[in-house]
Amino acid sequence: MTDHAAWQAANHRRLLAALDRVRHALQHHAGEAPEPEPTDAPLGQIEPPPALEQVARLFDLSPFERDVLVLCAGVELDARFAPLCAAAQGDPQRTYPTFGLALAALPEPTWAALTPAAPLRRWRLIEVGAGQALTTSPLRIDERVLHFLVGIEHPDERLAGIVAPLPPTHEPVPSHRAIVERLARACARAAASGGRPPLIQLCGEDAAGKRSIAAELGARLGLRVDLTSGQVIPTAPAELDNLLRTWEREATLAGAALVVDCDDVDPGDLARDAAVARFLERVGGLAIATSRERRRPLQRPVLTIDVGKPTAEEQRALWRAALGPAAAPLNGQVDNLVMSFNLGAPAIEGACAEALGEVEEPTPERLGQALWDSCRAQARPRLDDLAQRIESSAGWDDLVLPAAQKEILRDIAEHVRQRSRVYSHWGFAGKGARGLGISALFSGASGTGKTMAAEVLAAELKLDLYRIDLSAMVSKYIGETEKNLRRVFDAAEEGGAVLLFDEADALFGKRSEVKDSHDRYANIEVSYLLQRMEAYRGLAILTTNLPDSLDQAFVRRIRFIVQFPFPDHAQRAEIWRRAFPKQAPLDGVDVQKLAQLHVAGGNIRSIALAAAFIAAGADEPVRMSHLLRAARNEYRKLERPLTDAEIKEWTT
Repeated sequence: MTDHAAWQAANHRRLLAALDRVRHALQHHAGEAPEPEPTDAPLGQIEPPPALEQVARLFDLSPFERDVLVLCAGVELDARFAPLCAAAQGDPQRTYPTFGLALAALPEPTWAALTPAAPLRRWRLIEVGAGQALTTSPLRIDERVLHFLVGIEHPDERLAGIVAPLPPTHEPVPSHRAIVERLARACARAAASGGRPPLIQLCGEDAAGKRSIAAELGARLGLRVDLTSGQVIPTAPAELDNLLRTWEREATLAGAALVVDCDDVDPGDLARDAAVARFLERVGGLAIATSRERRRPLQRPVLTIDVGKPTAEEQRALWRAALGPAAAPLNGQVDNLVMSFNLGAPAIEGACAEALGEVEEPTPERLGQALWDSCRAQARPRLDDLAQRIESSAGWDDLVLPAAQKEILRDIAEHVRQRSRVYSHWGFAGKGARGLGISALFSGASGTGKTMAAEVLAAELKLDLYRIDLSAMVSKYIGETEKNLRRVFDAAEEGGAVLLFDEADALFGKRSEVKDSHDRYANIEVSYLLQRMEAYRGLAILTTNLPDSLDQAFVRRIRFIVQFPFPDHAQRAEIWRRAFPKQAPLDGVDVQKLAQLHVAGGNIRSIALAAAFIAAGADEPVRMSHLLRAARNEYRKLERPLTDAEIKEWTT
């Protein structure tokens, strides 16, 4: 017989003995000839203790309260109980137990057991039905408790859809295992003092890491770990109280801890946020709240831990373990993946599985490219909700810039490519992450090629490019701007994306003299952005049309500054030459004459495209007349006159 089967048999004997004892008391009260008074069946040492003993201990039941519970269980488990209840109460219709019957028939009766604060009703071990009086109302054992008494472990049905077992997680990496050790010690101290365990708050972007910590902590403490979402916690006080009572009983019976996932709880949803706060304040047992950011303080003790992604060395180990024998031929490509993408264990395993499944002949080059593409896709779902992804198709030949500016752009690309060697192998990252981020400022008039340069860099580096409108990020509410920026950087860290912050002037004005709290917080917002740029693992680019408006103290913290000059005549001619695809039909288009238009590259492309549509509508090749019409429309948009000097000698 297995240990479980032996326990089931012993538990069954003890439950039958308790039922016999209560049935004997009912027979005596009903005046029936009683059977010989039963005694508890000897069990010897058994672990865990029988279920009835566990319930009595866990909920601090008195002998009378325990017998009331057994009385209610007897009606469900033994057909002899119902007629005995009717006989003992002198009413053939009352085939159910009542508090009145229990007070009259069971030993050591106490009225205090009937109160809502007493364990039977507080923990909802029994349910009180409708009746004219409390003492004559039907009593029924709760189904979850009944299953527990007979040795069947089945979660409370009322928690279905709200609480579920924590899905299987990955083994914690060493840095996360150290967090588990710290939390286990804190829980042990609380248990030793007999106090309430602190609420554990795990903060950070690594959702998988937080869950693996929770799962490992539960295993250390011998607890089942369940999961709920802050989104399903009721906002109505009565429903919230019902959920708390139901869960606390479940946690007590099953020996369970609860993980409350608050990652997607919007602090702007005040009702939801307040309900989650009330739940976390009152929930009993071991509770773990996971969230990206620290939640507001509670009355109860809170132990807050910031959970970061696995360290670079841990990520290397995860990559090698997931790739298996395929890792060795990749040489330094694993290091490049670690430096460019900040992924946890599930994402790394997923990227490896996807790449190995896609590549039929996994040569190092093909496998490396497949891994790179899979990593790029990791952060897209979150970043796509926060910024605009730009497909980068432009190349170096599409950039018309002076040689000095192109050289700086190539230096930027080289810095990104060589991060792994310089930071890791040469040890420049040994003293912290500050100042290791690669940041650039692109300044120049609108249309001079700032966005195209960012596209070229992203295409060269084979990374996604996301454009973030800083003017939309800035909020008048204190702290909201930093929160918006944090969401972008945290989401971008995984995918190593190139971030293009448009309209830096919205935030990077001259450092204002602090006259009030708004000035002070405006400076804090700028400092926060620069701080995140300095620590960002990828490339962050700021653009501005007004370079003179930027505070030099801020500019000094940016690694690269690229001035995009207004194109001269020769550069404008080159831009015009590249504005028309090879397959576009042209007739008499003179780029030297077109270069007389005093407009930047962005306007040139707009004019060329508009002229192509005009020509297509007339079923003609693109001619200077179409370009003249398109140019007039573009100048109207710019609110500038098209001068005779710019269009002289044009063929119309």
